[in-house]
Amino acid sequence: MSEQNKPFVITDRRKFNLDGEPRPDADPSPEKIRPVVPPAPAPEESSARVIPQPESPQPIAAAPEASASDFAEEDPNAPPAPTAEQMEQSRIAFDATAERLDIAIRSANPGMEQLPKMTFERLVQSVYMTAIMQLGGNTPEGQKPQVDLLGARQSIDMLTVIADKTTASLTLDEQQLIDSALFELRLAFLDITQALSRNAQKPQPPAPGTPGFGPSIVR
Repeated sequence: MSEQNKPFVITDRRKFNLDGEPRPDADPSPEKIRPVVPPAPAPEESSARVIPQPESPQPIAAAPEASASDFAEEDPNAPPAPTAEQMEQSRIAFDATAERLDIAIRSANPGMEQLPKMTFERLVQSVYMTAIMQLGGNTPEGQKPQVDLLGARQSIDMLTVIADKTTASLTLDEQQLIDSALFELRLAFLDITQALSRNAQKPQPPAPGTPGFGPSIVR
């Protein structure tokens, strides 16, 4: 018989029938059971939030501090500053000359006391008296006061600068002295300026011989 005429043979390899009982003609060899590999569990998401760490800021290089010479306008014609040695030599020469001058003055004026040394109190009193004289103070009786408002203002400003520059190093008496001097000078300056303003606003009397000035003889 040729291969094309061979009947098809169907072999039932089931081990159990429809009722679930083992078939008598089934192959007694145990069925190979393939192990079932459970799927890998998905990674659980953590409930905790991960906060990204901020990047540390890079240090910023500090800009170089500008010195006072950077802002000062350089004058090419300005003379160079004196050295410490030159300053010391000039001080010694000044002191020696001043001492010889004092000796000469005392020799020409027997009995004259030596001039006291300059102190802070004498400096304040000197500027104070200068401002008083510029405001017309100490004018001899019968003479018209000579007022120098611009000079008085400069003297008051000078005393103000001295007070501002020395306020942290003054004693209580020195502070009271310069405060009182400035207070009196400023009040005197205001009194003089107000008096001059009032005089300028007054009507000036007519010159003699003009109508309205009084009787006049017309020839």
